[in-house]
Amino acid sequence: MNENIFIKDKISKLFIQFSTPAIICMLISGLQIIIDGIFVGNVVGSNAMASVNISQPFMQVIIGFSMILSIGAQSFIGRTLGEGDNQKAKNIFKTAIILTLIIGSIVTLSGIIFSKEIALLLGANEVLLNYTSTYIKTIAIFAIPMSLMFLFGFIDRILERPEIYFKGMILSLLMNIMLNYVLIYKFKLETLGAAVATGLSYSSALIMVIWPVINKKNVLNIFDGKFDKSTIKTTLYNGSSEGITAIATATTSYIFNTAFMQIAGEAGVAAFTAINYVLQFQVCVMFGISDGIVPIVSYNYGSGVIERVNEVLKLSAKVIISIAVVSFLVLYMYNESIIEMFVKGDKNILNLASNGAKILSTAFLLNGFNIVYSGYFTAIGFAKESAIVSASRGIIFIFIGAILLPRIFGVNGVWMSIPFAEVCTFIIGTYMFIKSKLVAKTLSTV
Repeated sequence: MNENIFIKDKISKLFIQFSTPAIICMLISGLQIIIDGIFVGNVVGSNAMASVNISQPFMQVIIGFSMILSIGAQSFIGRTLGEGDNQKAKNIFKTAIILTLIIGSIVTLSGIIFSKEIALLLGANEVLLNYTSTYIKTIAIFAIPMSLMFLFGFIDRILERPEIYFKGMILSLLMNIMLNYVLIYKFKLETLGAAVATGLSYSSALIMVIWPVINKKNVLNIFDGKFDKSTIKTTLYNGSSEGITAIATATTSYIFNTAFMQIAGEAGVAAFTAINYVLQFQVCVMFGISDGIVPIVSYNYGSGVIERVNEVLKLSAKVIISIAVVSFLVLYMYNESIIEMFVKGDKNILNLASNGAKILSTAFLLNGFNIVYSGYFTAIGFAKESAIVSASRGIIFIFIGAILLPRIFGVNGVWMSIPFAEVCTFIIGTYMFIKSKLVAKTLSTV
């Protein structure tokens, strides 16, 4: 591996090389859930679609611990390689693999044994319980291969092979479409088919991303290194914001599902589900930018080349602004057409979701900055700041907004909770970003 690629190549070239496939990969990840929603919503009905959404907090548990270990290890390894300590980098990777296997086994057993209890905890009523329980029990089976796929895919980027993860996610998308069609449309397996399709599609990508890490010639591979408990704390600390992000996604789904279940029953949950698909699609783009720049930032920061870090951030800001404006305009102006992809023939759901889409679209103007703030802080080892940003936008201010705003604005107040959280987070994130730049400036003079 040419360890100088992050130092020598132009930032614009690196941004395209790493962020473009990362964005597409995140979009594909978001599409996996959307595809389930389209097939389940149109073939089975809105109740089944609502059940898939109620199950998403459990899915976020799988994605959450995967991201904690994957991004935490990637950031730690990137800085370690930048400092020239190859053996420590190998130990970090081996430790992350072992932790992934242990935690994945616990999640699998919990999901299989306690699927109904988890479904009830997440807000499923009698109408939705069987659908929800089936999805949770089934997706739990795939926790280990899914989490290994994420870990190996992110490490491939450190090995300068971002296109491998990209190809794996393309394969995953094609598999999901095919399997959803066969299992839901042809065999009428409903939410069972949706869960099997999603689990198998993610797992199929493992076949692609595993190749670089089983090559003994690469500095990072599954054969070298040893379990080193001293690396666990830093890895988890580095990835803590990604864990909080997953918790935040689960929390948002839970709060909104509960609120809309009380306000409008299953129809309200279906309305939120439809518009949440669109929201998560745009969020995936922003996370793609964040994921793409992490190895570039972490390596250059570890090497003390701060001016290149600044160049990455400036380019990222320009891209974020462009995507934010386009996303806002599309959702605000064409929300009904988008929503009808998931729900047809129910005017009550359509009207509720359409009104919510106009409010939620304003969140698109700031969420990209908040997401990249979090990724940047993770890359430079400012895990506390990264965690604060993630918790602010996904838990703290969502919770505050969901309690206060509906009392003032009624049902619109529930929708307003997300833009409210993004505005508050942007203020906090900008303040911490300015402080971090002062630290980086000091580092560059040492």
